[in-house]
Amino acid sequence: MQLIFSPASPFVRKVRVTLIETNQADDVELVRVATTALNTAPEAAAANPLGKIPALVRPDGPAIYDSRVICRYLTARAGADLYPEDRLWDVLTLEATGDGILESAVSMVYEKRLRPAEMVFDEWIDSQWGKVSGALDVLNTRWMSHLYGPFDMGQIAIGCALGYLDFRHDERDWRYGRDALAAWHKAFSERKSIMETIPTD
Repeated sequence: MQLIFSPASPFVRKVRVTLIETNQADDVELVRVATTALNTAPEAAAANPLGKIPALVRPDGPAIYDSRVICRYLTARAGADLYPEDRLWDVLTLEATGDGILESAVSMVYEKRLRPAEMVFDEWIDSQWGKVSGALDVLNTRWMSHLYGPFDMGQIAIGCALGYLDFRHDERDWRYGRDALAAWHKAFSERKSIMETIPTD
């Protein structure tokens, strides 16, 4: 199999963490691409008609894409328990929360990097951060028992989301007023899979 990837992508990081946690990293060749919303890499377009990464090219079927689909596939392939049936809806909700944080956080980066400076919409950026902030508050108050529970995909998604906030939005100090979430992330960041997938440009 081949994973179309960029080391800066937090959605790719979810997949790479899943590969490591399910002992499948050696089954996948990493194909690094340079791609943006305005300039799609041909490898990404060939694997995913939307031109987005990650995409997983399989020898026995069509390429699959979207980090949630790939992570679910890899979990099933390994016979792992990252989506336990007895907690499935909580896990899926946490994964969706992590992905939602990332969607807002990535769009903030695009707004400044891809739009001409005179056209950057600061109010829109602030609105996106408001969505991130609201999600972080709920994680800090409502989801800590789950985050400290048995390891699952929800934790991977949240861990990668918080890591991306450190990577691209460190100046906003997401930890302020969220001591419980910050403490969890500090411990989570010591996992081998997280340490081996720290994002880079």
